[in-house]
Amino acid sequence: MLIDSGEAQSFVIPIGAALAAAYLLGALPFGFLFARMKGVDLRAVGSGNIGATNTMRALGRGWGLTAFFLDFAKGWLPVAAIAPAVALGELDLRALQVMCGTAAVLGHCFPVYLGFRGGKGVATGCGAIVGLDPVMFLGAGLVWIAVMLTLRYVGLASILMGAAFPVLAWWRHPEDDATLVGASLLTLLIVVRHRANIKRMLAGTEPRPGPIFGRGRPAPEGDDTEGSDD
Repeated sequence: MLIDSGEAQSFVIPIGAALAAAYLLGALPFGFLFARMKGVDLRAVGSGNIGATNTMRALGRGWGLTAFFLDFAKGWLPVAAIAPAVALGELDLRALQVMCGTAAVLGHCFPVYLGFRGGKGVATGCGAIVGLDPVMFLGAGLVWIAVMLTLRYVGLASILMGAAFPVLAWWRHPEDDATLVGASLLTLLIVVRHRANIKRMLAGTEPRPGPIFGRGRPAPEGDDTEGSDD
C-alpha cells in the first residue's frame, strides 16, 4: 500500500519528536548537577565521569544512589511512557520502545548539554531494559551481583551484566527481533564505554571498590581512582 506525503509526514514527525524527547531526557546530567549544587565539578574528581558511581565517590552514597535512580528513571520513562504516547501508524510499538530506550542511553553517554561527554550508560540502560521486560533486568542483575561478590570488579560486573541482556532477550522473546537488536546494541555500547576498564583489568591495575555495603564517603579533590561509572 502506497503512503502519500501527508500521511508519511504525520507518521515521521511524532516519532522524531519522541526520539528527540528521549535523547534530551537521557542527556540530563543529574550527577553533574548535584555536584554543581555542592560546588564540585564532577569532571575534575575521581574518574572525571558524570555517572552515578563517580557521584557517589565525590558526594557520598546518598547522592550517588539518588543519581543512579534518576539515571535509571530517564531510561525507563521513554520506553514506558513516551513511546506508547506516540501515534505509531505502521510502526510496531516494541520497535519504537527500543528506539526510544536507545536514544535515552545515547543521550546519557553523549549529552548535548556537556559537549557530548557523558557516562557509560549502565544505569540508564537498565532503566530501558526494565521498561521492556523486568525479568531481563532481574536475570542480568543476578549476574552483576555474582561478579561483584566474587571478583569485585565493578567494570567486569557491568560488562557481563550487559552481555546477559541479549541472551535473556533471546530466551524471553525469541520472535522479537527489535528487543534482541536493542539489547545487543546496549551490550556493544557498554563494552565500548568500558574499554579503559578492560585495559586496566588485563594489566592488573583495575582498582576494586571498598566493602559493597559499607558507608559511602566523599572522595577528596584530585582523587584519580577510576571505577566503572554509570
